[in-house]
Amino acid sequence: MRRRPVRRALATAAVVALGAAGIGTATAATSSAASSDSFYSYSGSAPLSSYAPGTVLDTRTLQYHVLGIPTPVTAIQILYRTTDAQGRATAGVTSVIRSITGDAGRAVSYDSFYDSLNPADSPSRAIAGDVSLGGVIPNAETLFLAPLLLEGYNVVIPDTEGQTADFAAGPEYGTTTLDSIRASTSSAAGTGMNDGTKFALEGYSGGAIATDWAAALAPSYAPDVNRNLVGFAEGGLLVDPAHNLKYVSGSLVWSGVIPMAIIGVARSYSIDFSKYLNSYGMQVYNQLQQGSIVNALGEYPGLTWQKMAKPQYANPDSVPEFVAAVNKINLGSAGTPTIPGFIGQGDGGVLEGTFSSPPGIGTGDGVMVAGDVRALARQYCATGDSSIEFNQFDLLSHIGTAAAWAPLALLWLNDRFAGHTAPSDCGSIAAGNSLAPEQVVSGS
Repeated sequence: MRRRPVRRALATAAVVALGAAGIGTATAATSSAASSDSFYSYSGSAPLSSYAPGTVLDTRTLQYHVLGIPTPVTAIQILYRTTDAQGRATAGVTSVIRSITGDAGRAVSYDSFYDSLNPADSPSRAIAGDVSLGGVIPNAETLFLAPLLLEGYNVVIPDTEGQTADFAAGPEYGTTTLDSIRASTSSAAGTGMNDGTKFALEGYSGGAIATDWAAALAPSYAPDVNRNLVGFAEGGLLVDPAHNLKYVSGSLVWSGVIPMAIIGVARSYSIDFSKYLNSYGMQVYNQLQQGSIVNALGEYPGLTWQKMAKPQYANPDSVPEFVAAVNKINLGSAGTPTIPGFIGQGDGGVLEGTFSSPPGIGTGDGVMVAGDVRALARQYCATGDSSIEFNQFDLLSHIGTAAAWAPLALLWLNDRFAGHTAPSDCGSIAAGNSLAPEQVVSGS
């Protein structure tokens, strides 16, 4: 009963923010996005692989919901063909809010930080009216979307983790985001946008995974999308997951990310981790199979890989399947964006209960490693577009940095759409960590 006022307060704030944008009332309504919702299932006779990535498979128009409460905002949802972490054809879902000014020429792919192993927590389901504990995050993110709408952008919100919630599978985040843009600009989607619409990518934390991977993959996977990208803005970025697992080891708040990442990697790349885990590890592994970041934060204080693994696998690099998977999702080994970027990263992790600074890894914002992000920014400067603006917030944690980063990111995006020359910090970014792939070692 106590949660109801909070729910209504958040919903009211979001309605006011979105209402201020002057968006019209929905003309069609489908208010449920329960797990049995048939919209999420491709039912065509032709195999999905026969369609090009980004092909529109189905659409629907509904009211934008916040914590299950309908708002006057119209959202168009699209079922489209995309590609999963293993390169297989699959169906994805994205949600589009059209520009309040009717401008079909500018759009932002807003990539959510919903960070969940439960498909029910995806943005599209929250927008369609589903209510879940983990879904509170995409509901709260409505407050991040309102400024974009007030600026007159079309906003596209993909379910970046796919329909099986492949948490932390960066390449899949990238392909679902790029194909979402393709689908949203197709004439079959009815969004008013087209293949000439200019796009920016924006995301924080889990959303930054999608933003960066989309920017990195665009030149090779979606050159048609890449030519219309004006830039990417991201903060709190996961670069090298192997480093992050060591960094959050024993954290009071963020150590629950360890089992979430193990589950996400196992699910994305079809790995059976049960043979490497001890009884306690299996207990945690099973508890979080459908968990979200809401279930993990602060719930496993002091947790380490070693507490979950059998003694002979105390070093995660002694598990060849783990090494192969984390190397696939290491951004240091991915492509280089050809567009300008704005990157923000905190370095005040002690504020969120992460006190470790492992050799060769150093400090971070509590969950993301600052040295990794600096290294990636420097790599992009050296190998791609030299217009990379980098901000390190030395005294801010992961959550605190989001508040400082968001308004700066919006100003940066506005300048890109306005055609202003992108600023560059490429000559002044401090050295970072090695992003070389992990190597398999013998077990202890």
